[in-house]
Amino acid sequence: MFVLRNGLIHTEEGLLQQHAVLIDEGRIVAIRPQSAFSPDIPSLDLHGQHLSAGFIDLQLNGCGGVMFNDAPTVETLAVMQAANLRSGTTSFLPTLITSPDLDMRSAIEATRDYMQAHPHEVLGLHLEGPYTNVLRKGIHPADQIRHPTTEMIDYLCEHAPWIAKVTLAPEQNNPQHIRQLCDAGILVAIGHSAATYTEAMAGFDAGIRFATHLYNAMTPTLNGREPGVVGAIYDRDDIYAGIIVDGHHVHAANVRLAQRVLGERLCLVTDATAPAGAPAGFDHFDFCGTTVFFRHGQCVDMNGTLGGSALTMIEGVQNLVHQVGIPLAEALRMASLYPARAIGRADELGSVAEGKIANLVIFNDAFQVTATLVDGTYQEHQ
Repeated sequence: MFVLRNGLIHTEEGLLQQHAVLIDEGRIVAIRPQSAFSPDIPSLDLHGQHLSAGFIDLQLNGCGGVMFNDAPTVETLAVMQAANLRSGTTSFLPTLITSPDLDMRSAIEATRDYMQAHPHEVLGLHLEGPYTNVLRKGIHPADQIRHPTTEMIDYLCEHAPWIAKVTLAPEQNNPQHIRQLCDAGILVAIGHSAATYTEAMAGFDAGIRFATHLYNAMTPTLNGREPGVVGAIYDRDDIYAGIIVDGHHVHAANVRLAQRVLGERLCLVTDATAPAGAPAGFDHFDFCGTTVFFRHGQCVDMNGTLGGSALTMIEGVQNLVHQVGIPLAEALRMASLYPARAIGRADELGSVAEGKIANLVIFNDAFQVTATLVDGTYQEHQ
C-alpha cells in the first residue's frame, strides 16, 4: 500500500489538486484530499507532475526496434511493452497486418500466452487484414489480401478471448461473417476499404463499430453525392474511430473536424512501427517484405507510401494539444478512457477512479514521461 501525493490528477470528471491516490494490491482504492491520508502510509511525491490513466494504444504494429509481423512471439510483445512504458502506454493491442493463416494463428497463440501472464498489458490481438480491399491496401502485401473462409472465421470466433479487434472491408465480406465475429465478442472495424457510403452503412448495420485510422486507407467524401466511408462514419452515432496524430497521416484541421463530430468516440492511436522508441540511428525496417525507411519523422517505402508511423502516445497527446488545439484533459481521455470504452474495458481501465486497475502514467509539463504504474507496480523512466 502506498500513496501518490502532490500531483495534478486527471480524472474522468476533471482535474484534482491537493488530492492523493491510494494504491493497494494493484488497484486504486481511494482518491481523497491529501490531508485525509496518514503520514505513516508510504508515499511517492509527484512534485506537481501530471497523473493520468495509462495510455491504451489500439493499433501498434511494433516499437522499440521490433515488428510483431516479423516475429509474432511472446518475446516480441515483451519488447513492445517495455518500449511502450517509456512513452506512457500501459496497455495495447499488438497489430498483425495482412498475413497468411499460419502467421495469424501464431499471433493468436502468442497473444494468448502473454495475456495469461500479463492480463492488463496486452488487451487482445488486432488483426488488420487480410480481409480488406486491395484498392486501399496501403503498405499491406497485395498477394495476401483475400476473402475469409468459413473455417477461418470459425477459428477466429473460437479464439475470441484473445482477439480484441478485426479490421476488414465490408464490401469484400459476407455480412454474416461480420455478425458472427461480433457475436463472438470481437470488435469489428472498417479499414483499408473502398466502400461506398451505402456499403459502409451496410457493414455498420451488420455490427461494425470501429474505424481503423480514420481518413487513411478509406474512401473519402468525394463530393456532395458520395459521402464515402468517412461520411458514413460521421453519419452514425455508434462508431468509434482511431486517428493517427503525427502531423503526417492527417491534417490538424481534419483532426479537429473529427473531434467535433465524433466527440467521445474518437481515440488516439499510433499505428506505430519499429522506429517508435527504438535506439538512435534506427533508419529502416522490413514490413511484410517491403523495406520502409524512417526519414524526417515519417515511415515510407521507396514510393513514398506511408508504412505506419514512429509516433508514441505521449507525442500524440502533445500533438493534440499543441498542433490541433484540443485541451489537455480531452487529449488524455482520447488516449485512455475512450479507447477503453471502445474495446469494452472501461470497467477496469481508462481512468483514475476508485476500484480500477492501477495502470497509470506520470509526466511533466514538457510531456516527458517520468514514471508509469502497471498493476500498481511503479517504474521510473529516464
